[in-house]
Amino acid sequence: MTNERKIRVIVAKPGLDGHDRGAKVVAHGLSDAGFEVIYTGLHQTPDDVVQSVIQEDPDALLLSILSGAHKKLFSAITKKLAEQGVDDILIFGGGIIPDEDIPFLKENGIEEVFGPGTEIDQIVQYVKTHLKR
Repeated sequence: MTNERKIRVIVAKPGLDGHDRGAKVVAHGLSDAGFEVIYTGLHQTPDDVVQSVIQEDPDALLLSILSGAHKKLFSAITKKLAEQGVDDILIFGGGIIPDEDIPFLKENGIEEVFGPGTEIDQIVQYVKTHLKR
């Protein structure tokens, strides 16, 4: 009998974006794949997200956004996490993010970005192969 710990993932919706269907679909898909998923709900500030990470100690953080504020919000979150010494979790994003913004996000601590139509299995495999701990 294996006593393997489940991979813990926080799914967060930063900003004023009120659309969470995609985030919920991914959260359910990760849960179905055997991950422990903590969904923070809508309208999270960067400080809210950072506090969730500190309290829940996840292996990964998925930031989901559709509002267009991804550059500001994602980089604020990664900066605040770094200030708190959180450097051992996988941070990735998803949602409606223009291709031309992805290099900026990657330079600011977002390790991968998944857009609409990404298969859940692709996200699951990415998380499993890119965990930092």
